[in-house]
Amino acid sequence: MRKPAGRGLFITFEGGEGAGKSTQAARCAGYLAERGHEVVATREPGGTPTAERLREILLDGAVALDPLEQVLVLYAARHNHVTGVIRPAIERGAIVVCDRFSDSTRAYQGAAGGVDAAAIDAVERLALGGFGPDLTLVLDAPVETGFARVRDRGGAADRFEGQENAFHRRLRQGFLDIAAADPERCRVIDATGGPDAVWQSVRAALDAVLEA
Repeated sequence: MRKPAGRGLFITFEGGEGAGKSTQAARCAGYLAERGHEVVATREPGGTPTAERLREILLDGAVALDPLEQVLVLYAARHNHVTGVIRPAIERGAIVVCDRFSDSTRAYQGAAGGVDAAAIDAVERLALGGFGPDLTLVLDAPVETGFARVRDRGGAADRFEGQENAFHRRLRQGFLDIAAADPERCRVIDATGGPDAVWQSVRAALDAVLEA
């Protein structure tokens, strides 16, 4: 992984429902702050007032949006997030830790939802102009494990949690395919264990990048 001197880092956490991304992203942000880094912790969709409004629409299963429409809304939110929060933080030398980014669109709306990869590429070029993460940690767990964790959390299922098992199996494979295609950026983390066990693997990956 190479970056210009003085530039910060952009770290993303990816994975299916119930993989533990939010928990590990929060631990990552705290760990980096303890080591003296300026850390900006954020999430997608969301991260700005405008993007958070769009998040509400995207997750509301009562709002009819086909997968391509979801892609367009996601990249509108993402463009707003990158220009307003992520890029300025990185340019001043901060480390940005983001719960989901563009790989989620490629997995959810692409691999699982059926939107052609070339269409997502075209929208991403327009919205982001080649901007992307320096390090992506893909938390991987069987679909059944993720569903059990989602049930334990309680609450109503959102647009994606309520999808059938076949959708989530395509989703999981989509993330694994993304990681395999970009091994310099992506690290697959076994997320089947408890939070502390998963954190040990996450921390090892972080330490290796920071030391490099």
